[in-house]
Amino acid sequence: MHIAILGTGHVATTLGTALLHAGHHVTFGSRTPDSVSGMPAPVLDHAGAIDGSEVVISALAAAHSVATLTPLQGSLSGRILIDVGNAVDEELNLIYSDSSLGERLQAALPGTKVVKTLNTVGAVIGVEPDKLSAPTNVFLSGDDPDAKAVVSEMLDSLGWPPPSQIDLGGIGTARAAEHYFLLFAAVLGALRTPAFNLAIVR
Repeated sequence: MHIAILGTGHVATTLGTALLHAGHHVTFGSRTPDSVSGMPAPVLDHAGAIDGSEVVISALAAAHSVATLTPLQGSLSGRILIDVGNAVDEELNLIYSDSSLGERLQAALPGTKVVKTLNTVGAVIGVEPDKLSAPTNVFLSGDDPDAKAVVSEMLDSLGWPPPSQIDLGGIGTARAAEHYFLLFAAVLGALRTPAFNLAIVR
C-alpha cells in the first residue's frame, strides 16, 4: 500500500517506521521538506506526498489540522484520509467539545473519505499492540465502508487483527473516540506511562 504521512514529528515517524517494516511504501509530507532530515522515507511537500498515494495519514498537530488540510482539498479529493489526532489546547482541553476533529475534517473535505482510528492509544502501542500483556482494541469511525475496509487491512498489518478492531459506525462516532482522550490523559497521569489500552470484554 502506498501511504502518505503528513507530518514529521514523533507520531508520524513512529507510524512511518512501522508501516515500512510492514511492507508498505511510505512518503512523508512537510510544509518545509528541505529542512527535514533523518526520516526513514522520502520527505516531499504535502501535495507531492499525497500524489500517487492510496491512503493519507494526518499526523499533523491536531489543533491546526483543519486549517492545514483544507487548502489541500483538491489533492485529497477521492482519497482515504486517516485522522489519528486528538484536538486539544495547551491545557489539554478538547477544542471541539461539541463535535470532533474527524467530523470537522469530513465537513471541510467533502470529497475525501475520512476515517478516524488509532487516536485512543499512544503511538508506540498503536504500532506495537503486542507490547501489552493481553489483546486490546482499536476503533474505527467513518462514513465510507470501503474506505474503512482498506484502513482495516492497514491496521491488521500493524498487529491489529480484525477481532481487535471495533467499527463504531459513521464519522459522527469519532466524537466518542476523541472525547475518550480526557480519560486517557487522566490514566496516563496516574500510571505515568502510555503503555496501556482498552480491552472491550463481552
